[in-house]
Amino acid sequence: MVTAAPTETAPSGILAPGSDGAPGNDRLDRLSDYPFTRLAALLADVTPRANVPPVLLSVGEPQHPTPPLLDETLRANAHLWGKYPPVNGTPEFRAAVGDWLTRRYALPAGLFDAERCVLPVSGTREALFLLALLAVPQSKAGRQPAVLMPNPFYAPYEGAALLAGAEPVFLDATRETGFLPDLDSLTPDLLERTALMYLCTPANPQGAAADAAYLARAIGLARRHGFILAVDECYAEIYLDTPPVGALQVAAGLAGGDPARPWANLLVFHSLSKRSSAAGLRSGFVAGDAELMARFSRLRSYSNAGMPLPVLAASAALWRDEAHVEENRAAYRAKFDAAEAALKGRYGYYRPDGGFFLWLEVGDGEEAARRLWAEGAIRVLPGAYLTRCAPGEPNPGAPFIRVALVQDAETIGQACAAIARILG
Repeated sequence: MVTAAPTETAPSGILAPGSDGAPGNDRLDRLSDYPFTRLAALLADVTPRANVPPVLLSVGEPQHPTPPLLDETLRANAHLWGKYPPVNGTPEFRAAVGDWLTRRYALPAGLFDAERCVLPVSGTREALFLLALLAVPQSKAGRQPAVLMPNPFYAPYEGAALLAGAEPVFLDATRETGFLPDLDSLTPDLLERTALMYLCTPANPQGAAADAAYLARAIGLARRHGFILAVDECYAEIYLDTPPVGALQVAAGLAGGDPARPWANLLVFHSLSKRSSAAGLRSGFVAGDAELMARFSRLRSYSNAGMPLPVLAASAALWRDEAHVEENRAAYRAKFDAAEAALKGRYGYYRPDGGFFLWLEVGDGEEAARRLWAEGAIRVLPGAYLTRCAPGEPNPGAPFIRVALVQDAETIGQACAAIARILG
């Protein structure tokens, strides 16, 4: 199902423009409260049982120790804190990313030009948000541009679209569609005015990974209809068995493209927050279409400071190291084993292709979140806070909760057993 943001009545939980009477950009008034702000309000009057330690499974913040390599490299480069960093990063950072992409996605040798096709960013949230300013024109096909995104979605996608003056269009990603947007639902009229499409693979929260055929089709649509395809691959390194295919990998194998622009219309986003359990480092990168990267660099030079030089050095070291990533994957396998032992056969449980979330169907996600916090001190996120619906239509996320497997395996096993006991 395709859901467009209403033009007169804001979605549930979103203020109407100018509702607080404050001066400024009235597009800000169309932003809903951030999901975790809504969760705090939902649980504000709930007191967990006494003497029960809280288990925080709402935020996707890995609790694994950061790799020792991170601290070692930061210390070795501490003398660089006093220097302004270049927006485009260092040659060492770009080379590390280019080598990793070529190795991870089996790109043909020499095809990926790291000097022109990589930009460091201070966390991919920043970059995913800024992208809409790059992608959205004043109008497209004589009308308001559209920004397509999965439903459920990462909140900055919607915020970026609204503040760029575009219409967010939500593409339901349900069990029936393989938990990915149904590309067949995109009409020619909608595609004609699309400026940008966000796609997350493996998906947050459902964990579905797009296959090569799906990505090839999405890239083809972007090129035929002249929009940017932004593929958020931040969970691509957390998988159980098979590495998810990547968009650059698919683009490299497509026939009929421009040999001078193998990544035309395509940008991919990666982060060390999940891969290296380094959420506080605020380190990621954008890669892809060299012409778009030049424009992105120009935009970022006005809007954001460059990544600090010690962080660039530490990031390059982490992208060159695979041992800590393999340890992380082993830890997540153990956590999924523990979750499955408690939840298999309940709430539509399944092992996702990638990522570290459970997307559990519990009937009423908000009620379940309140009960779990009250009776078990377990904090989870209602699915409705990650989805939108048309006026009068049911919210597709309302029956779900998102559970982030970010604690250790023993804690996850105990928490999932408690979820089954409390929710029945």
